[in-house]
Amino acid sequence: MNTSVDHPLTGIRILDLTRLLPGPVATQHLADMGAEVIKIEDTGAGDYARSMGHVRHQVSQFFLAVNRGKQMLKLDLKDAAQREQFLQMVETADVVVESFRPGVMDKLGVGWQVLKARNPKLVMCAISGYGQHGPFAHLAGHDINYIGYAGMLEQNVRQADDPAAPPATPALPNLQIGDLLGGAQTAVQGMLAALLAVKMGGAGSFVDVSMTDAVFAHNIMPLVAVNNFGRPAQPGRDLLTGGVPCYNVYRTSDQRFMAVGALELKFWETCCDVLGRPDLKARHWSCGQQIGGADAMAVKAALDAIFAQQTLAFWTEKFAGVDCCVTPILRADEAIAHPLFAARAMAKQVNHETEGDYWQAAPGVKFFA
Repeated sequence: MNTSVDHPLTGIRILDLTRLLPGPVATQHLADMGAEVIKIEDTGAGDYARSMGHVRHQVSQFFLAVNRGKQMLKLDLKDAAQREQFLQMVETADVVVESFRPGVMDKLGVGWQVLKARNPKLVMCAISGYGQHGPFAHLAGHDINYIGYAGMLEQNVRQADDPAAPPATPALPNLQIGDLLGGAQTAVQGMLAALLAVKMGGAGSFVDVSMTDAVFAHNIMPLVAVNNFGRPAQPGRDLLTGGVPCYNVYRTSDQRFMAVGALELKFWETCCDVLGRPDLKARHWSCGQQIGGADAMAVKAALDAIFAQQTLAFWTEKFAGVDCCVTPILRADEAIAHPLFAARAMAKQVNHETEGDYWQAAPGVKFFA
């Protein structure tokens, strides 16, 4: 096996039957680490992501964003000859990844029992909304459904200032938590663990990834609140969701926003000095301030008024070089050009044969000798 430090999965072969977002992102992470990924699409329209959203010429930016570094192959698994071609590929593969509803692979004649008979060392990963068994196993769903069931979306709320007001409408995050944390990252974790077991002499295994289960498992702070108080905090009023002034979002005079993450007392004290309000230093959750309480909201209102007096650029410069976790909230186009990401080569322009130049994000993991 010809491995290298920056491509530790060189020599690993993955057959990717997934579509849309979770599976393709998972296999792209593996491809970034050196794995050979063969993306297998049906002989019709193929992966729905090809035409999802805006298509500049022939294929969407969405598809390009999650399928770099992969070989492309079209197979009709309902056709006996093409199904046999796939099974022969399985014999030399390390991983098969699929994201159909439970039972579809069996109906196609390429279920787990068939595949492991062909290759006992194979790892098979199935990514689904609700897992391979359970009352919802065969139901359709999307990210909004998974994070809704897991108790995450209910907390994603900017609560009104009046605690007696009805709960605000949950905000839909533009980071697909169920798909990417629940599906992609959890699948990568499971596949790498199963591959390691094989490399250590064990048998292959089936990796069952439920996107909803994974979000539930990572919904840590609401679970902590349930254990402490019998129920989660009021939305928008917990330690990390808006219930303290030292960890909050503030509007500037030009209708932009600053992120204050001065969660520890030492950072909060420094932040208060920069804002010219040293009198607020002791009004901090670690000093007994009630999270989500009247004093916390009063201090937040004071910071609202301060930040509203100046622009984002002013506050960015004011806090530049001050180590207290106060930073601007950037747009994606600003993030691309920011020195933070430029220094780590996190965005580069590449050229696609039909779509022309576009921005491509680099892998989030880097390896060094």
